[in-house]
Amino acid sequence: MLIPIGTTTKTDAATKNIYVHFINVGQGDSIYIKAPNGEDILIDGGNKDGSDVVAYLKKQKVKDIEFMIATHPDADHIGGLDEVLKAFPVKNVYAPKVSHTSQAYKDFLTAVKNKKLTIKTAKADVTLSIKGVTAKFVGPVKAYSTSDTNDWSAVLKITYGKNSFLFTGDAETKAETDMIKAKKDLRADVLKVGHHGAKTSTSTAFLNAVKPKYAVISVGKNSYGHPTKEVLNRLKAAKVTVYRTDQKGTIVFTSNGSTLSVKTERR
Repeated sequence: MLIPIGTTTKTDAATKNIYVHFINVGQGDSIYIKAPNGEDILIDGGNKDGSDVVAYLKKQKVKDIEFMIATHPDADHIGGLDEVLKAFPVKNVYAPKVSHTSQAYKDFLTAVKNKKLTIKTAKADVTLSIKGVTAKFVGPVKAYSTSDTNDWSAVLKITYGKNSFLFTGDAETKAETDMIKAKKDLRADVLKVGHHGAKTSTSTAFLNAVKPKYAVISVGKNSYGHPTKEVLNRLKAAKVTVYRTDQKGTIVFTSNGSTLSVKTERR
């Protein structure tokens, strides 16, 4: 399904489009972005079996990754990043300053160390230098309790021309409220719904601040009830067009800086 009608080509280097791939990794997150200058950005890497993400990136002819972002230490976000680090040269790694004792997080840290990389801190107002686009973290705006790993989520806004995308990790209401209070520019055409559609994220106030046209819920079979009725109803009330990876498979947005089109793996 492609809206509007057109063709999307294989994301080869130096196109004048930005491509944002919400990879279907089941109950988890992994987003691959090809910038108009040909640079590659990866936000999260799904669960422990990172081979799915690696295979997808290889299919997209990715040679190296300029920016890797681990939004927070949860296994369904960083679980596959160690495999990605083993498979590709990575230039920069960003993560919020919160640690975790989980094996998935330890494996991620080991893989970063083995590449002789230093993790740069992802926090509000840190920018990524990518020619032709504006990429800026709008969260976390402050430190949270170490038990609130979701609220530590690195929240990234990417703008290309008139189009913008907001990637929220698992940021919950507390973090959403703090970003609004800090007067961060949250307006975006496409919102990656926080925490797989959990009711503790995507508050009405946050939706009013973002005003998205489209929302993507990255979700798979789970015992948490994600995405929740509450969030789906809030999105419906805000007249947002929703795409879910559990229903549509991998979802790819393309922007030339003025118009957005979306292509889904399944109808």
